[in-house]
Amino acid sequence: MTLLDTSVPVANSVAVSTPAISSHPTPIKRAFTVAVTSGKGGVGKTNLAVGLATLLAQSHNVVLVDADMGLANANVLCGVVPRQNLAHVVEGQCSLADILTHTAARFRFVPGASGIASMAALTQRQREDLLAQLETLQSTSDIVLFDTGAGIGREVLAFTQNVDHVLLVTTPEPTAMLDAYAVLKVLTRAKISGQISMVVNQAKSLHEAEMVHFNIISVAQQFLQTQVPLLGHVLLDPNVPLAVRQRTGFVRAYPRSPATASLRTVAQGVERLLAAARPEASPSFFHRLFSWWG
Repeated sequence: MTLLDTSVPVANSVAVSTPAISSHPTPIKRAFTVAVTSGKGGVGKTNLAVGLATLLAQSHNVVLVDADMGLANANVLCGVVPRQNLAHVVEGQCSLADILTHTAARFRFVPGASGIASMAALTQRQREDLLAQLETLQSTSDIVLFDTGAGIGREVLAFTQNVDHVLLVTTPEPTAMLDAYAVLKVLTRAKISGQISMVVNQAKSLHEAEMVHFNIISVAQQFLQTQVPLLGHVLLDPNVPLAVRQRTGFVRAYPRSPATASLRTVAQGVERLLAAARPEASPSFFHRLFSWWG
């Protein structure tokens, strides 16, 4: 069972046939990796990342990594109060297994290191130690979501340039749209490993979301010669800030809210991406990350 409604035909669906028995060993399982990112803070990126993890965990093995190395705070919405985090792993005080937390929403969570300067400027040795342990996540999960920092800093680009898919979150605010285009420009010129799609958050309607997407993509097509599909939108909903004040994700707190219903469509889009992906056919995310960091 998945989030996809099997009563509705999915475009470009492909019939699956039973593969012939091969003498080659079965490839090592590698999770589909997704970076949830944005051009600026305050667009609800972390809220969407936690909500997506909650919805996808209903039918998949999901890990959410708080990859905002400077201002990690996803644990608040996950209802987790971690005693240790990635900083402790980097410093050798504990292992990744020690901080990997099972949430009430059924996904596993890796807490980041809020306000710890060393996490925003990792040394080569620290990166290698950390990534060697993170590699295990991709072989024991279906989907690994990375809640990155906002903007185009080096630590953010390390994730967005190497995942299988980037979800670029924006809102109808002009500043958010400009910053989303700036991120899109950097990622397009960097020739990233994966693909990009857009999610418009805090939209008053589908029409407004489509207009936001059109305004950004029309410029991108003209100056970047690229097209980025709109994966979905999340409606402006007073239940979202209410859930934040309750220190929980809006999907769990208000499962029948307009925001949850619209985010479910985004989650279905991620499932379609997962179904079409073959992450085992390419180097793992963490291998690409090693190469990127040099």
